[in-house]
Amino acid sequence: MSKIELTTSDAVVPSSAGQPAASLSLTALSLAMLLSSLGTSGANVLLPTLSRVFSASFAQVQWVVLAYLLAVTVPIVSVGRLGDLTGRRRLLLSGVFLFTSASVLCGAAGTLGMLTAARLLQGLGAAVMMALTVAFVADAVPQARVGTAMGLLGTMSAVGTALGPSLGGVLLASFGWRALFFANLPLGGLTLFLAQRHLPADRRVAAGQRPGFDVLGTFLLGLALAAYALAMTTSRGHFAALNVALLLGAVLAFGLFVRVEQKSASPIVRLSTLRNPVLVAGLAMSALVSTVMMTTLVVGPFYLSRSLGLDVRCVGFALSAGPLASALTGVPAGLVVDWLGARRVTAAGLLGMLVGSCLLAMTPKTAGVALYIAAIVVLTAGYALFQAANNTAIMTKIGPEQRGAIAGMVGLSRNLGLITGASAMGALFAFASSAAQLPAARPDDVAFGMRVTFAAAAVLSAGALAIALTSRSHPGAEPSASRAA
Repeated sequence: MSKIELTTSDAVVPSSAGQPAASLSLTALSLAMLLSSLGTSGANVLLPTLSRVFSASFAQVQWVVLAYLLAVTVPIVSVGRLGDLTGRRRLLLSGVFLFTSASVLCGAAGTLGMLTAARLLQGLGAAVMMALTVAFVADAVPQARVGTAMGLLGTMSAVGTALGPSLGGVLLASFGWRALFFANLPLGGLTLFLAQRHLPADRRVAAGQRPGFDVLGTFLLGLALAAYALAMTTSRGHFAALNVALLLGAVLAFGLFVRVEQKSASPIVRLSTLRNPVLVAGLAMSALVSTVMMTTLVVGPFYLSRSLGLDVRCVGFALSAGPLASALTGVPAGLVVDWLGARRVTAAGLLGMLVGSCLLAMTPKTAGVALYIAAIVVLTAGYALFQAANNTAIMTKIGPEQRGAIAGMVGLSRNLGLITGASAMGALFAFASSAAQLPAARPDDVAFGMRVTFAAAAVLSAGALAIALTSRSHPGAEPSASRAA
């Protein structure tokens, strides 16, 4: 009987084209990261228009954003593991195709319900791209360039975050809201073309050698993550009985997930991996710094407009300073990681975030917008350093058979930090500003709320820095191969 062959990515066929092929592969991965970031940030600017077009409340149109966020967060670990089993290249191509096709469905949607459903599909495609672009780096580029590649992916993520609102505003004003989604079609097509031609092929192995996929574990993990995400995003920062029930459901589902994974022959996440203090430290730091970064998005617009009195255009320019700093720092950060090693750069990045948070916590109102922007630039540049170093440290020490699942966990820690930051830090800001409705808060109260919230962000940054300094066995503590050479 002949053996049936299936594609898996336990090993990846190296590209024979050398440096040009690696560069084209990295271009494809960068575009995939850009697409997913545009999908995250661009739709927010459409909410007032969608509310008017579909005669819907803000709570209803908010699901256009929330559906995408849930779809990106809930399956990200599972799709990473699925890539390990069935082939990362194949699944990444499917993710790009799904995202692009769903974008067309979003643009063609005739009702708010159809648009929300299409955003769910778009978010699922983005989850695949977010998990597998990071997982693919170690296969697509030489070991000595992994830090640079991670820095480039961080740059593209920052560019997408910064470009989304501004591009969305231009397209909305010029062509209508549907144009924002249709604009993904040419970019998605280019990404698919480059990925199809230049990403390394998955090696074919006998079907009997392929582990099974843990369906029950996938369901329970997805249920736990969905319950947690809903608990932190519903009720607009007011913790009610529904939120408590959802959190309890998340804890129960996660407990059952751990139980199932202990007995599974092919678990989504090997629990023994989570006993690795290096990985746990990296994931914990990622969640903490993502919470801090969400603080800048939650607090910034209110502080700039209500306390400093900037108009909408000036607020937009001020808010773009952070993502621009992150974008400009990303690639140099990767080069520094390749030269000095990940441990030192991780600590330097977290120190930058701590300094930036402290500056914002101590900023007097009389300082004006210049000091605010300077502090944000320091904070976000530190974040870019941290991202390049932490992702490199984790992914270069993971075996290829678990690389997709671990990349999914890295993405998950980031998304959970963003969700928690939007809820917890937003609630703290509202409480410290002494206002039930932030747009009605007094300027001095908003300034005080900003300082209190960034003081909390400084505590989180200090906690992440303490983890980095005490994690002595952090991978990448030694200089990279490129420096040693």
